[in-house]
Amino acid sequence: MKKKLLTLFLVVTFFALGPVLKAEAVENGTVKVGLRSGSSALFSANLENAVGDGYEFGYFDDSRAFISLGWTGETAISMTAAGTIYMDGSGAYASNIPAGGYRTIGSWHVQLDGFRSFEDAADEAAACGGWPAWIDWSYVVRVGSFESRGEAEDAARDYGGSAVQSGSTGVLVTRTRTTDVLFEFDCGGALSLGVQPSGRGRETSTWFKGYKYGGGFEYPRVTGGNLNVVNVVGVEEYVKGVIPYEMGPAWPLAALEAQAVCARTYVCGHSLHLSADGFDVCGGTHCQVYNGHGSGVTGASAVSDQAVENTAGQCLYYDGQLVRDAVYHSSDGGATEDGGNVWGTETGYLKGKPDPYEAQTTVPNNTYSVTYTAAELSWILEQKGYSVGTVRDVYVSEYTPMGNVAKVTFVGSGGTKTVSGETCRTIFYSSTYQKSVSSMRFDINGGRGSGIYVNGTGQLSSLEGVSVISGAGEISSLRDNTASVISSSGASTVSGGGRPTGGGTGNFVITGTGNGHNVGMSQYGAKAMAELGYSWREILEFYYTDITIG
Repeated sequence: MKKKLLTLFLVVTFFALGPVLKAEAVENGTVKVGLRSGSSALFSANLENAVGDGYEFGYFDDSRAFISLGWTGETAISMTAAGTIYMDGSGAYASNIPAGGYRTIGSWHVQLDGFRSFEDAADEAAACGGWPAWIDWSYVVRVGSFESRGEAEDAARDYGGSAVQSGSTGVLVTRTRTTDVLFEFDCGGALSLGVQPSGRGRETSTWFKGYKYGGGFEYPRVTGGNLNVVNVVGVEEYVKGVIPYEMGPAWPLAALEAQAVCARTYVCGHSLHLSADGFDVCGGTHCQVYNGHGSGVTGASAVSDQAVENTAGQCLYYDGQLVRDAVYHSSDGGATEDGGNVWGTETGYLKGKPDPYEAQTTVPNNTYSVTYTAAELSWILEQKGYSVGTVRDVYVSEYTPMGNVAKVTFVGSGGTKTVSGETCRTIFYSSTYQKSVSSMRFDINGGRGSGIYVNGTGQLSSLEGVSVISGAGEISSLRDNTASVISSSGASTVSGGGRPTGGGTGNFVITGTGNGHNVGMSQYGAKAMAELGYSWREILEFYYTDITIG
């Protein structure tokens, strides 16, 4: 068979760079966003052009430039873990034999070697009914999809090639809902298949799992198994895909601008997953919610895009260094909190403060109440590795100076456990009971350990004999053993000549305000400040202490 000897040439694609970022975690102005990984990794992943004309196949090098190895004019393609692939009657691909009728792409093939370019391999593939492939840094042609080695060896004698089996790190590209193979890629896990939509001068937009995305895609399969799906996209385009999902796209411009700076700073300061999964950040709430160009129903607005463009390249800095944790939350319920009190590490720019702005806008679900039985809490604690036996009491054992929860104590038949920081909130989460505590700003009623706290540290079991200092400096004893106090729920009256005994019912009612971890910027607080006429810089300078912006 005739082999054309052509010089290999590589097409290198760089993403258009906006303003130069003084960022540390991005390469070449590009971010890798994990759309599917770990338990959500896919056996087969589809792409379909929304705006574009086919795709290039290749890989992303260490600088995140795209190296093109081949192309197709097909507009709907599927990347599937190489091996034996079954396609059912609906066109879905699976690793196991499906019910009903199916077709098979076998793992054994005939391989023809000696090609110097994609065109060379593609011409030969067209002539013999195979497909071009990039295997161990070389172009080859593979023909046939056999289910046994013997079948492949028989065919190899006819073609003058060798029998090979697709590797555990390989990826097969097919025309979606068919067994027509377009390309195969396998470099033993040293490189991952990259797919770059072709736009012919237009900015591309590509459907994946109900959302459209800009940029390219990468499919790590370094240890076999299913495919991770990674969106490789410019930082500014990434930020445009975050803002409408972390804030309402119709919110005031200044609030959206502040959010854009936070989102940009966060991604530029993080490589949370890079070493383990091959991407910088995920696309979910663990990092920042990112859905690219949106679904067609939800997505960016002209205002949210303007917010990104108005702040292009701007990030938060502290003491001359890029801020690593430009964290934010939905609402603080009245006060933000020190990062050290929530996560254990003091950070100069994450300092708690009373928030006079948030209450000046409408905050949905800003107050909450959730009831736990003693049995429910006993089970939840056991599942999370805390052995206190049957819970008899639970109470807030310390508040911060900002009025947020610092410590929660559980008293059980088998011991006592006190937790601190964000665990005070997350320990109550249970998917089984569909219950959770929304913020760090709450009170617990019904706990027999409930007392009266002084300055966030000392605890009184009774108001008997207590004296107070008035605003005028006068000292007097409490009358009728009652006093007004300010807690996370606002002003209220407490009383008592002895310890409360409400815990005897076995129910504990947690009431609070806010939503999230209370650290950094309150998104609804930013909305309120914007509605009051504050600029995005003023918003950020209020919520982050002693930062600079540049």
